[in-house]
Amino acid sequence: MIKKIHDMLVSKEASCTELTEKYLTEIENSNGELNAYVNVTPDAALAQAAKVDAKIASGEEIGMLEGVPMTLKDNISTKGIETTCCSKILTGYKPIYNATVWEKLERDGAVLLGKTNMDEFAMGSSSETSYFGGSANPFNTKHCAGGSSGGVASAVGGDIAAYGLGSDTGGSIRQPASFCGIVGLKPTYGAVSRYGLIAYASSLDQIGPITKTVEDAAIVYDAISDYDPKDSTSQGRIGAMSFDTVNNDIKGMRVGIAREYLDGVRDDVKEAVLGAVKVYESLGADVVYFDMPALKFALPVYYIIACAEASSNLGRYDGIRYGFKAEHYNGTHDMMCRTRSEGFGEEVKRRILLGTYVLSAGYYDAYYKKAQNLRGTIVKAFDDAFRNCDFILAPTVPMTAFEMGHAVSDPVETYLTDICTVPVNIAGLPAVSVPCGFNANGMPIGMQLIGNKFTEAKILNAARAYEKAAPENFKDTKWGVKL
Repeated sequence: MIKKIHDMLVSKEASCTELTEKYLTEIENSNGELNAYVNVTPDAALAQAAKVDAKIASGEEIGMLEGVPMTLKDNISTKGIETTCCSKILTGYKPIYNATVWEKLERDGAVLLGKTNMDEFAMGSSSETSYFGGSANPFNTKHCAGGSSGGVASAVGGDIAAYGLGSDTGGSIRQPASFCGIVGLKPTYGAVSRYGLIAYASSLDQIGPITKTVEDAAIVYDAISDYDPKDSTSQGRIGAMSFDTVNNDIKGMRVGIAREYLDGVRDDVKEAVLGAVKVYESLGADVVYFDMPALKFALPVYYIIACAEASSNLGRYDGIRYGFKAEHYNGTHDMMCRTRSEGFGEEVKRRILLGTYVLSAGYYDAYYKKAQNLRGTIVKAFDDAFRNCDFILAPTVPMTAFEMGHAVSDPVETYLTDICTVPVNIAGLPAVSVPCGFNANGMPIGMQLIGNKFTEAKILNAARAYEKAAPENFKDTKWGVKL
């Protein structure tokens, strides 16, 4: 998709302004049903498109991402453009600085179409905790797009953005990518700067691309994965540029299958994932089955650590400095209590309470400290696994996209949708979700390829090999711009 747009612009088959106008028109036509965008930025998009057209007209070369219409999740800071995390409490908040990832893409000439929907403060698995309502799945609008980066996935899957950036704390890039039949890359922790990403759980959060193809994911990852001194955890990309190696032969690669990843997975998902294993065998890869019992700890460890960090990170929203403020109150303490009670949604309040509980006196050792110790056990289990395989293949989600309203009616059950994705965040590893089939109702099924730290090039290469071998799993929807 990205290379195709680039070639169109360079050959002058279409101007950047024409292309941008086409995307904006499709957003106007489709967003009422998809609810992917919460803030469309036509003026900024067209102004950037005009700059790209002027550059092309003068005979200058343009970069691969220059002039390509894209979107950002609404928790990525954009200077002067409202950034709310889809929460009432940040209504009207316009950052005074750009997130590093957007600073880099803006410098590269990317065309920002707008900010996309998400679960409030990235807490959810369906985007339905959003103050603006949930995003619909472009394959079936009665089903959710997933979460928390559901708006980005809906926009990219619905062809009303060429690509987008989301954030992944426990699967929030990979799960919606799986639900919407597209590609989502969660990079190694520290590979992409988190500066300007409004925090959920700081030791787990990671920004990454959501795209139509594996090649697109490689292009965007290469563009945003630099060392950033403004992020104390930043290391930047280590090793080869992903796009340079994405089409290499994978013969002789060892594909690891942890049996625990297949436990409790729905039959149609398991069948599709095991079908992908056969594709890899046909490509000359070796398959290694092994046990990884530490995975059973991943979900409780994740929710203890994530909620604990969230309770700390969200303490700054007090109604004094920015965003929503309660109208009626008696004194400063009452104002803060009312602001937080009225400004945060139910799911966010639930996680703040859980996090405060596990950090409280008398429970810190029993929950938080124990979770951190078990985190080390999970990290070691992955280290041991990668001694015997190049990457691990697993389902992205144990099911396909559920119907709208399901997550709201049973929020605790929907926590289980993260069971396959959270181990990667706990260990700080890279993983890419790619489509690997469809269920009987035509809803996409995703698998993830999990690599050791800073092996994005390797897992994207393996994902691209599968994409070329099984193109029937990468389908377009009826929506959006068709190039």
